[in-house]
Amino acid sequence: MSERVVLITGSNGGLGLAMARLFLTDQGTFVWLGIHAHREKAEALVSEFPARCECLELNVIQPESWAGAIAFILSRHSRLDVLVNNAGKHADSLLATMPPAAWEEVLATNLHSAFHGCQAVLPTMISQRAGRIINVASLSALLAPPGQTNYAAAKAGLLALTQSLAKEVARLNITVNAVCPGFVETDALANLSEEERKAAQARIPMRRFGRPAEVAAAVKFLACPEASYITGSILKIDGGIF
Repeated sequence: MSERVVLITGSNGGLGLAMARLFLTDQGTFVWLGIHAHREKAEALVSEFPARCECLELNVIQPESWAGAIAFILSRHSRLDVLVNNAGKHADSLLATMPPAAWEEVLATNLHSAFHGCQAVLPTMISQRAGRIINVASLSALLAPPGQTNYAAAKAGLLALTQSLAKEVARLNITVNAVCPGFVETDALANLSEEERKAAQARIPMRRFGRPAEVAAAVKFLACPEASYITGSILKIDGGIF
């Protein structure tokens, strides 16, 4: 069997790196780390797996950047098997005082980017009659908190995109699924005070935050051949909150 090729966006954060590291446990897999800035952590991973992992310049909100990135991957491998739309950002604020730029940037990074990514990879996956797309949403899409109207709306839109696209490509052996992480130990939680951490953990039936590796395991499963009958699904990874 030919090498399996995976592209993960937002690959310099805790979730993206955990996913990449887990995919790399399979010897027959090559992982592309889609990054636009702050490459340090991703480059450290590449140094561990120099023959099976590389960074790729990718601005996820620009269609032309997607086109160039996919063309480059195809020039190297002639195929692309898995896309993980993991790029995202927060700009939390009450709606009444939210700057329009904060709304637009969060929608672009969390939702528009997945549209551009799916559109960029689909011609290849359709021609292969095989592919896996996994969209990283958030528990905020299902249980929207105050102060996150932009982020919650973007991630809820990502779930709808997932389910609609899954129906469009199901007969082509392309699956499209989403995961909804809750509180996970990444940089996003680094600014919480000890009191805020305790309050957040008290809301979680498991009484702890998730680990990036636990989210990565779910993503890798949805990308595996054994998950070929799972599409349009939304998997919560939240310790039982909702």
